[in-house]
Amino acid sequence: MNRTLILVIAEHHERIAVHERSYKKYGYSTLEAHMPKAHQVYAQHSIEFVMESLKKIGSSAVGFAEHMMANRPFPQQAYRACYGLLRLGERYGDSRLEKACEKALVAGAIRYQQVELILKNKLEEVSHSLADTYNSPDHENIRGPDYFH
Repeated sequence: MNRTLILVIAEHHERIAVHERSYKKYGYSTLEAHMPKAHQVYAQHSIEFVMESLKKIGSSAVGFAEHMMANRPFPQQAYRACYGLLRLGERYGDSRLEKACEKALVAGAIRYQQVELILKNKLEEVSHSLADTYNSPDHENIRGPDYFH
C-alpha cells in the first residue's frame, strides 16, 4: 500500500509536495511548509502571546477566544480569528470588545465575525434576554409549566 500522497499542478504536471497520507477520517495532515505564507505567520506565533494580549482586555475576550479554539478541529484554525479579536479591540476599544465577547458567549456564538457584527451594530449594550424587555400579559391562553408535564 502506497502511503504517500503526491500533489500535482495540473497544467504543468509538476510535483510540488510529497507527504505521508493521513487515514484519519475527516482529519487534517497539514505541514507548515505546505501552508500559505499568511497562515505560516500565524502558526509561528504562539497562542500564549494572543492570550496574554486578550487577558489585558478582559475575561470575556479570553473566554471567547478559548471558545473559538474549542469549536474547531484544530485550535490553530482559530489563531487568525484571535488576532482579529485584537484588531477589533484596536478599532472599537477594549471595553466595547469585552462587552461584545460577553454577549457572544451568552448567545453561543463561535465566530469572530459574530463579535464584529455585535460591535458594528452597537449591540453590546443591549440586554441579554428578551425577558428583560418584554412581559407577556396574563390571559386565559397561557397554560403554564404544569401543562407540559
